[in-house]
Amino acid sequence: MAFLVSLGMVVLYASLLVLLLVIAWALYQDQRRLDIPAGIKYPVRLRVLHGIFRYGGAMGFILEKLGIQNKDRFLDRAASLMLSKRSSTLTIKDFVFDGVPVRVYWPKTTPSGMRRGVVVIPAGGAIVGNIWMGDSLCRYISQETDSVTVNIAFRLAPEHPFPIPVMDCCTATAHFLKNAAEFGVDPNRIALYGECSGGTFATVVCQQLAARTDLPKPCAQVLIYPYFQAVDFNLPSYQQNQRVPILFKKRALKMGMMYLTGKKFNVEGVMRNAHLPKHVWMKYKKWVSPDLIPEKFKGQGYVPMEWPQFIPELYEQCKESTNPMFSPLLAEDDMIRQLPKTFILTCEYDVFRDDGLLYKKRLEDNGVPVTWYHVEDGFHGFHNPFLEFPTLQIHFRRVTDFINRI
Repeated sequence: MAFLVSLGMVVLYASLLVLLLVIAWALYQDQRRLDIPAGIKYPVRLRVLHGIFRYGGAMGFILEKLGIQNKDRFLDRAASLMLSKRSSTLTIKDFVFDGVPVRVYWPKTTPSGMRRGVVVIPAGGAIVGNIWMGDSLCRYISQETDSVTVNIAFRLAPEHPFPIPVMDCCTATAHFLKNAAEFGVDPNRIALYGECSGGTFATVVCQQLAARTDLPKPCAQVLIYPYFQAVDFNLPSYQQNQRVPILFKKRALKMGMMYLTGKKFNVEGVMRNAHLPKHVWMKYKKWVSPDLIPEKFKGQGYVPMEWPQFIPELYEQCKESTNPMFSPLLAEDDMIRQLPKTFILTCEYDVFRDDGLLYKKRLEDNGVPVTWYHVEDGFHGFHNPFLEFPTLQIHFRRVTDFINRI
């Protein structure tokens, strides 16, 4: 009997050792596939950040397969528990703006008059995120700019696909503009701020509210590495940075198409631009083309591509991708001309870099004042709530300086 017990323990330890070796090998192979450009100053931190997202997602995937918890909602719950905290310098309260939950942050200092307001639309691809994703950002902006910030908890895909999340943002922002005085805010000094998909949503909200005569206009928009179009996914930045963490090209398209359709599907055809007929691409070529990207941004390597054979079935799935509420770069000039002064931050090692460059050009061509800041060593997600990078304060000072001038 003692021999059998000992043999059982040996088998157990051997099995655990094999499991650990398999996990270590998988981690090694995953890290080995990453493309970490030499221009990124803190490659180890970037690898760690990739691991947080990658392996947190893997845990969520396992729980989803076991029927315990939806993967994306698991990530939301885990992150909200890790990042929740109190503040001694801010008053924080939850409200509902016309059916949309929000969290409002006030500095505890005594204001000299009506404060400015900043509506913050969090990142997360409209799949994950919301309140917890924007919480630390709202705290920082409130403290550094003496502003009242509003953090919007819009509904998320795939349960609530396009255009529900962005319409929630429109609704909450309109309510705040209309009732700003109740929160001690000057309604003529309210800016919209968004990162990644939040920046896309902030752009759409500004466009949607531009034509309304019953509300004060947003006085500025602050857009941090958002996407602006779903026409061409082979612009130079998409080619150069397709394997740079934390936002790979394929991951970006999967999240974008899930938000658009509420479904998971193979994005290989979309990655080749086979989702649009050539006449649609030609229609928007005046605004979306590698020819409009400055040559210096093609230095890392760029190969012009022939437009692929069109896949009609794919177009049926994602034909709303050219809707300006999904691709705000495609809004007409009359709409663009009504937009407020804009701050755009782009990162060199980001698939969305060229989207930012193209939108900057559209705004400037239509007489909208643009402050552009390019982070030469930046990558998508360098500003995140999980792992701070040493240069973040330097770069983000440009953002708060812009807000403080409003």
